[in-house]
Amino acid sequence: MYMKVFTTENIRNISLLGHRGSGKTTLVESILYVKDYIKRKGDVENGTTVSDFDKEEIRRIFSINTSLIPVEHNDVKLNFLDTPGYFDFVGEVVSALRVSASAVLVLDATAGVEVGTEKAWKLLEERKLPRIIFVNKMDKGYVNYPKLLTELKEKFGKKIAPFCIPIGEKDEFKGFVNVVDMVGRVFDGKECVDTPIPADIDVSEVRNLLFEAIAETDEVLMDKYFAGEEFTKEEIVKGLHKGVVNGDIVPVMVGSAQQNIGIHTLLNYLELYMPCPTELFSGQRIGEDPTTQQEKVVKISSENPFSAIVFKTLVDPFIGKISFFKVNSGTIKKETEVFNPKKNKKERIAQILTMQGNKQIELDELRAGDIGATTKLQFTQTGDTLCDKNFPVVFNKIRFPKPNIYSGVLPADKNDDEKLSTAIQRVMEEDPTFVMSRNYETKQLLIGGQGEKHLYIILCKIKNKFGVHAELENVIVSYRETILGKAEVQGKHKKQSGGAGQFGDVFIRFEHSDKDFEFIDEIKGGVVPRNYIPAVEKGLIEAKEKGVLAGYPVINFKATLYDGSYHPVDSNDLSFKLAAILAFKAGMEKAKPVLLEPFVRMEIRIPEEYMGDVMGDLNKRRGRVLGMDHTETGEQLLLAEVPEAEILKYSIDLRALTQGRGEFEYEFVRYEEVPENISKRIIEERNKDK
Repeated sequence: MYMKVFTTENIRNISLLGHRGSGKTTLVESILYVKDYIKRKGDVENGTTVSDFDKEEIRRIFSINTSLIPVEHNDVKLNFLDTPGYFDFVGEVVSALRVSASAVLVLDATAGVEVGTEKAWKLLEERKLPRIIFVNKMDKGYVNYPKLLTELKEKFGKKIAPFCIPIGEKDEFKGFVNVVDMVGRVFDGKECVDTPIPADIDVSEVRNLLFEAIAETDEVLMDKYFAGEEFTKEEIVKGLHKGVVNGDIVPVMVGSAQQNIGIHTLLNYLELYMPCPTELFSGQRIGEDPTTQQEKVVKISSENPFSAIVFKTLVDPFIGKISFFKVNSGTIKKETEVFNPKKNKKERIAQILTMQGNKQIELDELRAGDIGATTKLQFTQTGDTLCDKNFPVVFNKIRFPKPNIYSGVLPADKNDDEKLSTAIQRVMEEDPTFVMSRNYETKQLLIGGQGEKHLYIILCKIKNKFGVHAELENVIVSYRETILGKAEVQGKHKKQSGGAGQFGDVFIRFEHSDKDFEFIDEIKGGVVPRNYIPAVEKGLIEAKEKGVLAGYPVINFKATLYDGSYHPVDSNDLSFKLAAILAFKAGMEKAKPVLLEPFVRMEIRIPEEYMGDVMGDLNKRRGRVLGMDHTETGEQLLLAEVPEAEILKYSIDLRALTQGRGEFEYEFVRYEEVPENISKRIIEERNKDK
């Protein structure tokens, strides 16, 4: 299959967003079918669609990855980015929005405005991206279009503008009136055809509202509107384009992806009303000069030196690595050497591709504003900039959400530990919202992601792609121990066996400290020779890794060496180190040892109506609310400190409490004493496992 090269003004980059199950992937399938890219429509249920090609997507019947689907329409290239609807894969949505200048928000007509719709809208508002709402599944039961429009306006404001009026309802739905072009579009069993507007449909009110919106985009048009003059077709298109690009108008159209109703109209709307890459953000992208760290403005033009941002990586054990990028400036041809300033490495662009799902289409070149892919880049990762070595620039990183749920992970076969770690690292290249770390204290390999489903699917990917079976386990919390009291103890190590003996004798005072660990030398008169004192400190540093209560590391204590004795022949470094370890054990037991637990500071974003439930839940988790604030999006921001042990599965619970609308981030702040009843249980369990 061949695809020609497009100029910047003839490119539209469009993300498809919406709640899971709203029909985004089916819509892509319809577009490909209507435009004759495929002879037969695939089906999500049967796993035969172009954009859901991953094994896990086919098995689970929902999208996990963003797919690139380019389509030619009237000499314009529409680069569709079909994103997942599940919140666990929000990273895929974030990266797609970074490189698209507009979006189609797909709505299930039978379900109305769902949580996923609200979240997608919020992401678009934050980025000030123009959008069209495609109300899908108009042919299904229980559709009330006027009520749906009212709901859209209540949720999203007066910028919502219906461009279509449905013809027929529910099972009788057979098309719509295109209010802009004043024509009916009716499905004749095979395709949609133009028809006169049915006599029983009054379009005057909707058309007046549209004209009012057009008039507000231009003073000349405003005068014309008040003078009662008709707008020309050109003025209507120009006015609507300006209003949509500025974000003052959000067109709403109706259709059925299943029956291919509304597909041509949607494509026409995208061509006419959505911005080309130079129209948003003054036709430029802001980067940084890697040498001077000064701001660098890059004009989106094919004439300028090459620069691009890599927004997605696919790792395939057979094909290798596929890097998706958007050209911000210049033109890139195959067999070109480019520069990655972040890694300070040169890369070779051996081939230039566009993708149709997982099908590669070779291109001769890509120009500013276009999206494509290349293979086998050695050093480049998602978020990196590629540029002409004589025009170094680094674009801002893509801001991915931090993980909010962690789990331990271990290989089913103990010998696969190394293989598992390598496989996880490969998957991390694909998914920047997924992280791995090793807790050397608990000996646990940890993975973090955006939700439970996210982590399970990562394990399935590892199994499918790299043949490593792994299992999840609960996170082992890293507790600590400290002392609240004071104790003076002797540690005496004496060993006499044939030949040289061992002798070390120390008196140490143990007490609480605000510092992690303090060692004070108060030896007078050489009762412990200078050269043995470092050995005493070394013994304490070694001993403090294992407390007396449950074997957790000991923090916040001061050890003062104030007396001791030595033997001129039998004393050595080892003897004094062992004496210090004995003193530590005795001192810890006498100085009121207690267990400490890690506390985290949380930022929780929730709609106001869930505030009571969320605060009540935090109280049950022994949390302390520090404050509340309003966000720009009208939500509540809750600041709280909570024991880490209480929020290991908080991601699942917060979704349940807020119907998926709540979001949170957290970070470790300090250790605090564990209440006695909980402390007893932890110590018992820990000592039972030994």
